[in-house]
Amino acid sequence: MSIQQAFAHALLTPDAACPEGVFSSNGADPASRFAVYRNNVHSSLINGLAAAYPVVRQLVGDEFFHAMAGLYVQGQPPTSPLISEYGSTLADFIQDFEPASSVPYLADVARLEHLRVRAYHAADSQPLSQHSVLQQLQGVARLGQLRVQLHPSLATLNSPYAIVAVWAAHQTDGPIATLAPWHAQGALVLRQGLVVKVFAIDSGSVTFINSLSHGAGLEVAVAKALEASNEFDLHQCLTLLISHDVITHLHLEQKVSP
Repeated sequence: MSIQQAFAHALLTPDAACPEGVFSSNGADPASRFAVYRNNVHSSLINGLAAAYPVVRQLVGDEFFHAMAGLYVQGQPPTSPLISEYGSTLADFIQDFEPASSVPYLADVARLEHLRVRAYHAADSQPLSQHSVLQQLQGVARLGQLRVQLHPSLATLNSPYAIVAVWAAHQTDGPIATLAPWHAQGALVLRQGLVVKVFAIDSGSVTFINSLSHGAGLEVAVAKALEASNEFDLHQCLTLLISHDVITHLHLEQKVSP
């Protein structure tokens, strides 16, 4: 193990001894100074997780969240110097964290909150104006072959639980209304300007948007959406996308000559 690896291991392991070779320039005990530094690193990472996952924290309480986050920090050290990128696997950790099993929707709420962080930090991309999108949709002869490029911040999530309703209930300072989280709900996350927004959508809309994101034409995307849900409403879904400025490009698939 290299000096750097030994230092990193000791930094993230609460009971580990101070690494060899560490010294204090002012003559103070290096072990005590290292312990303070280690505590600051742990606290910073846990606080970063608490800031990124506020609803998860509210659902389980501060004490439980900090204990769970502390275990996560020990097993999942940062791989990037950007604190905003830390915690991307917290939802998977929660999924397998037996003490959290009494809140079965907790992992999906964490996934939703992670998508919000990603959306906030996603690259900028100039959207088409709503007027331009409507003009192109109305003027294309081969509408079914039209490809729709979406904003980099946009993402979807399907859950067997009402994750958007749970998340939305925790966005006010008032008392939480009685929730019934035991029904499936899809989520759409996007950034409009500088504001990250979350919408509840049906499973057909999730499939439609995902198909567009993977390059499918409108005809194929609609067919897949109707397979997922016969209640899929194309007009409603397109209106949601257009009105929130997430369509960045429209183009027809180029036919390849034999």
